[in-house]
Amino acid sequence: MPSPVVPTTIPLLLGGPLVLALGVVLLGLAAVGAVTWGAAGVGFLSAVAAAALATRVYRRDAADVATYLQSLGDAGGVVPMPEALSPTARLLAASASRTHGEWLERGERLRAGLEATEQILEALHDPLILIASDRRVTLANMAARGLFGDRMADRDLAATLRNPHLLGAVDAVLAGGASRMVEFSLPVPVERVFEARVKPFRRDGSTIIILTLHDITAIKRSEQMRADFVANASHELRTPLATLLGFIETLRGPARDDAEARDRFLGIMHDQSGRMSRLVNDLLSLSRIELDEHTAPTGRADLGRIARGAVAALELKAAARRIRLHLDLPDRLPPVTGDEDQLAQVLQNLIDNAVKYTRDGTEVRIALALVEPGGGGPASAVVPLPAGGRRAAPMVSASVSDCGEGIARMHLPRLTERFYRVDPARSRQLGGTGLGLAIVKHIVNRHRGRLTIESDVGKGSTFTVFLPVAAEEKAADTRRAGGSAA
Repeated sequence: MPSPVVPTTIPLLLGGPLVLALGVVLLGLAAVGAVTWGAAGVGFLSAVAAAALATRVYRRDAADVATYLQSLGDAGGVVPMPEALSPTARLLAASASRTHGEWLERGERLRAGLEATEQILEALHDPLILIASDRRVTLANMAARGLFGDRMADRDLAATLRNPHLLGAVDAVLAGGASRMVEFSLPVPVERVFEARVKPFRRDGSTIIILTLHDITAIKRSEQMRADFVANASHELRTPLATLLGFIETLRGPARDDAEARDRFLGIMHDQSGRMSRLVNDLLSLSRIELDEHTAPTGRADLGRIARGAVAALELKAAARRIRLHLDLPDRLPPVTGDEDQLAQVLQNLIDNAVKYTRDGTEVRIALALVEPGGGGPASAVVPLPAGGRRAAPMVSASVSDCGEGIARMHLPRLTERFYRVDPARSRQLGGTGLGLAIVKHIVNRHRGRLTIESDVGKGSTFTVFLPVAAEEKAADTRRAGGSAA
């Protein structure tokens, strides 16, 4: 560390006039004979020597103090004072060290406060975004980055959020308007509804926007669920209820003493009651699934084990019609990200539908496979490589194929709608509620997967579900791919 250069301007400005004044006085005294010229010269030279000594002491003490202050700045902390300092320099250095320590302590408190504030903002469950006066995002917490991506900072808000109502509210508040509240929806990957609060905050003469987003999807879906449940229940339950009421009136009236009619009517009433029970259970199940559809599951599920359980549960039903359930399962299948109970419901619904609609004495084939993106075959067309050449994540496919009558192409886009039936009479005869594929669709949406349907009239149908491989398996697959490339 180079020694600091101490200027001599200050001691010259202070000591120079004094020495000159003393010289003038001595000259005057010598002129009037009060002192001799020799004594005056000696006095003047002594004054010059004293001034030079004082200047040297000043420069040395100033250099020592400056060196100590520089060491404080370089070290960034408390530095012990050198022993060689003079009493004056030690006093100045002690004062500077005390002030420096106070600034360090204050800076540490400010830094700790900023870190605590950042940690609190990061831990907030709701997304929070700070927007500068030019509509540029200056800060986005973890929830916001998880929702919109990690590239939000230092970009215009419109590059991330393109909702015109929200952008209009932000522009209005930046122009000097009051706080605004806006509702908007994000359609992908599953539609979610947010309530945005746009609040201004003034700092250094400019306006900063604090944008907070509150997910109200569950509230909106709960409201819609109640309305749909009433509408669907009143529509679908009307027929079996009317049938039950008619048979009850008949049994209480004309058929009161007719044992044969009573047995026949009771059998029909039992079937209708079972249908209503299945309908209510499916409606409740569908409502619960829709309520949580916007929240992706985080667990890990063994789809092979789930498929074996679904096949075992439906083997007796299939055997009653001489239908064989053939499970094609690879030796090693990675786990998927998902809810085991819901995925079991998906496979049971698909296999149950296949058993219902396939021909007697035929086969229902259930096949599981690992689908590598771009790996060739028909599945690769369903899971393509994304744009930009990045390697897409692998998925696990589960397909259920039957040998039934098949479904005309015109019906395929509507199969997952509530209560949509290709053949309503046959569906009711087989005990269907019209909700099985709707439940499958919403569960697959919640798992961020996809459902494909292929059918040939007269040959049969194939329903295939694609589910993402669990995160750890994806990382291991990426490492294996990188090692083989190397």
